[in-house]
Formats: sequence, structure tokens, C-alpha cells
Amino acid sequence: MADVTILHNTACSTSRHALDEAAEAGVEPEIIQYLKKPLTRDELLDLIGKLEDPPADLVRKDGFFTGLGLDPDDYTTPEAVADLIVEHPRLLQRPVLVRGDRAIIGRPKDRVAAFLA
Repeated sequence: MADVTILHNTACSTSRHALDEAAEAGVEPEIIQYLKKPLTRDELLDLIGKLEDPPADLVRKDGFFTGLGLDPDDYTTPEAVADLIVEHPRLLQRPVLVRGDRAIIGRPKDRVAAFLA
């Protein structure tokens, strides 16, 4: 079993950067392509419990989010964030790196190397 898990989107350069950083650090992560295999609500709540960032940071507030007419203030609790991402997996911020009982969002990119060290 891998020591590090990376929730990855192949279309995202920041997510690909996290994979490159892992390779440079000699880390062979478990890679979860969350758009192909979305996380369940329970898995998301577990992830949020490990996250060193606020739950709201796990939600991408991009054009898709805005196009859905969503209000960021409605997605600050772990439960609201998990429910939203279950319904719209593409709103999961990426990459997310998990090691043991710790998780971070790999943005900005310079956070990744420190987390992997």
C-alpha cells in the first residue's frame, strides 16, 4: 500500500506537477482519478477530517461553480462541502495529497514538496 495518495485530474497541470514532485522525491503514490472514480460522501468527510486547510478550500470556485449559481458562503461546513462534491465531483480542488492522518490541497504548487518530504 502506498504511503501517499494523490487525488488527481489528468487535465490539470498543477495535479500533474504533484505527480512529478512525488517522482522526484522517490515517492510512489496511489493515484486516484477522482473524476473516473468519484469519492463517496463518507470518503469525502474522512478526507476533510484530515485536511489541514479549511473545508471550503476543497471546493473549486471556478466558472462551473458560478454557472451553477452557487454561493461560496453555502459551502463552508464539512457536510455541505461533501454533499456538493458528491453531486459535482469536478468541483473538487486538485490535487489533494493524503499521507496517514494528514491531507493538503497541493495549491500553491510549492506546498507539495514540503508535504512529501
